[in-house]
Amino acid sequence: MDVTLIVVVVVATALVFDFTNGFHDTANAMATSIATRALSPKVAVTIAGALNLVGAFLSVEVAKTISSGLVDEARIGPIVIFAGLVGAILWNLLTWLLGLPSSSSHALFGGLIGATLVAAGVNAVNFGAVLTKVVIPALISPVLAGVVALIATYLAYRITRRADDGTVTRGFKLGQIVSASMVALAHGTNDAQKTMGVITLTLITAGFLTPDSGPPFWVILSAGLAIALGTYIGGWRIIQTLGKRVSEIQTPQGFAAETSATAVILTSSHLGFALSTTQVATGAIFGAGAGRRLAAVQWGVAGQMAVAWILTLPAAAAVGAASAWLASTGTVGTIIVALVAIALAGGIYAASRRRPITAENVNDVPAPNAPAGAAA
Repeated sequence: MDVTLIVVVVVATALVFDFTNGFHDTANAMATSIATRALSPKVAVTIAGALNLVGAFLSVEVAKTISSGLVDEARIGPIVIFAGLVGAILWNLLTWLLGLPSSSSHALFGGLIGATLVAAGVNAVNFGAVLTKVVIPALISPVLAGVVALIATYLAYRITRRADDGTVTRGFKLGQIVSASMVALAHGTNDAQKTMGVITLTLITAGFLTPDSGPPFWVILSAGLAIALGTYIGGWRIIQTLGKRVSEIQTPQGFAAETSATAVILTSSHLGFALSTTQVATGAIFGAGAGRRLAAVQWGVAGQMAVAWILTLPAAAAVGAASAWLASTGTVGTIIVALVAIALAGGIYAASRRRPITAENVNDVPAPNAPAGAAA
């Protein structure tokens, strides 16, 4: 297959991943604000989409980590990156169907690592960078965000304990508009860069950019637009999980969770850590739930999420590895990978229409034993 053609295919696939990243992660910024009705669902996703686009232009440190840090770009080609993206997209869609806020970032890393292992061997993966830039932040960030949110929630209730309930609610609703917007901005700063890094890596492996190059402007713009559009579409199934299935979130908790998540995400973006914004936001929501006296936190839901988090990287790696093996057989193999991915994606979407979650019913509380993403 012509190199230019495959680069076009890989760039398009990367933008599809970016789109799924957007609607998969809308809940990170807006789930609590929608749950507390600080923002209406449609207004929330509109604000989140716009600020994701703005955030994409604020930094490129995470993009550089991905394009020149995790795998040896000299030993892989665009086909390998295509295979890794297939693994990431399919995992994103499956967890969206189940309403589980898994990590789009780890799905991407897993897909790339699995495809690289098959195509170029163990030595082509920089496991030191994977450990320091991916695994360690994944372990620390949700716990850190949860602890910060727990303390912030406790202080919010402590400081306002003598205030009128109506005044407190109105004040924190206004605060949530700002804090949720900051999470959306931070998400664009961190997550849009991951697609920028993948596209830049593709251009480097194809010889269109020199090693260690940063993302060109058109890459930044297209990645920002793709994640913004996906965010605007709204991942209502995951929004319902984080907004209604973790705990009955009140406005002080929502504000505390959002500000805590923003602080952790922006700090990591500055340091070049490609952490999971999903794990950070989820950890903050659980921390905020635990920080309110007598609040009921659904730790069983936390267990489901933890299983999804553990499986994300190896599951995406397995699909990426299988895709790389088949695509390596030639043009026909690459076409088969693309067709199978499209068929599976279509099947997942069709399954989602059997229990649709929309802006109109996203705040309905699921039945106690209902599967993730299922409204009562």
